[in-house]
Amino acid sequence: MKTIKGPALFLAQFAGDAAPFNSWGAITRWAADCGYKGVQVPTWDARLFDLDKAAESRDWCDSFKGEAAENGIEVTELSTHLQGQLVAVHPAYDAAFDGFAAPHVRGNPRARQAWAVEQVQKAIHASANMGIGAHVTFSGALCWPYVYPWPQRPAGLVETGFDELAARWWPILDYAEEHGVDLCYEIHPGEDLHDGVSFEMFLERVGNHARCNMLYDPSHYVLQAMDYLDNIDIYHERIKMFHVKDAELNPTGRQGVYGGYQSWVNRAGRFRSLGDGQVDFAAVFSKLTQYDFDGWAVVEWECAMKHPEDGAREGAQFVKDHIIRVTERAFDDFADGGTDEAANRAMLGL
Repeated sequence: MKTIKGPALFLAQFAGDAAPFNSWGAITRWAADCGYKGVQVPTWDARLFDLDKAAESRDWCDSFKGEAAENGIEVTELSTHLQGQLVAVHPAYDAAFDGFAAPHVRGNPRARQAWAVEQVQKAIHASANMGIGAHVTFSGALCWPYVYPWPQRPAGLVETGFDELAARWWPILDYAEEHGVDLCYEIHPGEDLHDGVSFEMFLERVGNHARCNMLYDPSHYVLQAMDYLDNIDIYHERIKMFHVKDAELNPTGRQGVYGGYQSWVNRAGRFRSLGDGQVDFAAVFSKLTQYDFDGWAVVEWECAMKHPEDGAREGAQFVKDHIIRVTERAFDDFADGGTDEAANRAMLGL
């Protein structure tokens, strides 16, 4: 068994225009002060990161990591959630997602997709330049508008959508293989890869690609009423990254999983700061440790009620309290009487 690394913090929800959240040096000092040892970096946020320079220059990457290290922080992974979303966008979401793209490709879905692919590839290259072996992204979605089977879906609609999704991602997965980086899709509603079954449909279509892996986040499974512990048993060989995020699902006679178009705070299913929701993290950390997960436990703060800075500070301690320092010996070694093959055969009457 291996000890999970952490705590780390995903910076996407904290980057801003005010200090200490508006520069790399300041935000890493703040994260360390909160108790974190690592940070996961949103590659789209120019206040913190220059993706072009990171993809082009190992020296720039060394300097970037070095500044963080001076503050006691390690770069755990890079993220292209927003760019990965744009690899596959159903036209119904063109306007909603256009703001994720660079200004020069907005309003042009074909150019936007090409830009998104290039962005993910740059992030893979940057990860390799930084010596980081896993990268997190979203899959995007072509079939999401049809997730509920009403009106009845035409035969072959979903299959065609997943064929196209795989065709778009397979070359990127090959690029990841060339650079020795695992591509970890965050399994997430709004993406075509939103549960285990949909991940398997995609995995089959990319030839069970070795670089096609998962980011595990139990909060997204709670909101879908899935068994998030069984998910680890099933997919542990593909789980290469971990977001520590809490959630709760409290269905009533008025609403359930779909939420009735309500705001986050008024939904039956909502994200919570760590320890305030329903996820059994003692069991989650135990299962991941059992299966030799040795990546980072990365806090992703999303809560409709608690202040983010409170959530961040509490989250660091929460993860520290849940990481299991693995034992180097069996608990019953004191009762080992010592033996050999001859003694074993004698005990068996052989």
